[in-house]
Amino acid sequence: MKRMLLGILCALALAGCSKEEPPKPAAKPAAERAPGDPKAGKTFADGECRTCHGADGGSVAPGVPHLAGQRESYLLAALHAYKENKRSHAALKVIAEHMSEAEIRNVSAYYASLPPVGLLHAPNGTQVSPYERGKARSVTCAKCHGADGNSTLPGVPSLAGQQARYLIIALHEYARAERKIAAAHTEMRSLTPTDMEAVALYFASQAPMPRPAPTTGDPAAGGALSAVCSGCHGAHGVSADSSTPNLAGQDFSYLVEAIKAYRTTRKREKMRLYITGLGDTDIRNIAAFYTVQKSRPAERAQTMVRDLIDRCDRCHSAQEEIPGMPVPKLAGQDRDYLIMALRAYRDDRRESTTMHKMSLPYGDSVIEGIAAHYAGQPAK
Repeated sequence: MKRMLLGILCALALAGCSKEEPPKPAAKPAAERAPGDPKAGKTFADGECRTCHGADGGSVAPGVPHLAGQRESYLLAALHAYKENKRSHAALKVIAEHMSEAEIRNVSAYYASLPPVGLLHAPNGTQVSPYERGKARSVTCAKCHGADGNSTLPGVPSLAGQQARYLIIALHEYARAERKIAAAHTEMRSLTPTDMEAVALYFASQAPMPRPAPTTGDPAAGGALSAVCSGCHGAHGVSADSSTPNLAGQDFSYLVEAIKAYRTTRKREKMRLYITGLGDTDIRNIAAFYTVQKSRPAERAQTMVRDLIDRCDRCHSAQEEIPGMPVPKLAGQDRDYLIMALRAYRDDRRESTTMHKMSLPYGDSVIEGIAAHYAGQPAK
């Protein structure tokens, strides 16, 4: 018994003499931390933030976001992202790096307490869908390819229902004079990259008209020969890859000349290898096979932006915050800022797995349509 008591006393004495510090209490969850002080946040914001974000939390220049009335949880997350070097704005990183946790919470609470700028600033968005934009810009193409992309001129390809990414690539190649139709070079140089994308989406969304069998070429024989093509262009000429063109329902003369061109002027080594050994009769048969195949629209640009907005609204227009998911309000936000942010998510320059996956397929014309929609909505 004495030995046991002596052991306990020694242990207590050693514990008291130990140089080890007692364990620190675990950090409190965000919900249990002291709330931010809007008054203190205003003092900080007046000194550091108002030059860009305005005295009322409203942007003073295009590309700068409105902060007034934004969700506090999102503002907290954004400032922490800048502080932790997860967002790349140079000036904001410098400010956030030197902010204490209390200052971050105070500033977030201050801006969240302000009335939305939609009540103070006129919206700066004009909604134009990529489909309507593409339709307007496609007028010059209609002279040869038809108003809806269904060509009626022998040797001129139809664009209706064609893969959008392929069309974008082709339009850029014409603008760089890498394709041989000189008239198209001038026309394409008048289009911006966003215009080209919109034109591509417009034509990709049109319904291809079926074509009668050509007077030459054997579709049945061409079908047997087309097996080598199906790996890229699909079993019946409808590609599953947006950068690979559909061949189904295409103009016969155009297909013949295009396939032959891979022997000489077109620079696709894989295509050149595939057509090695094909005679002119074989090429006509393959072209005849694809000409009589049925195609379909590759895109639905008419409703694309609206469909995507509906998906965005599930989180961004929710009346209540989503637990554990700091989601910003978008209505009434600066258009140029929204464009910049969506591009950053798409290009993986902003950290958010969910947003990166959702915005990955967005082209600039689609992003501009989404941004214009939200910028034109009254902030709440």
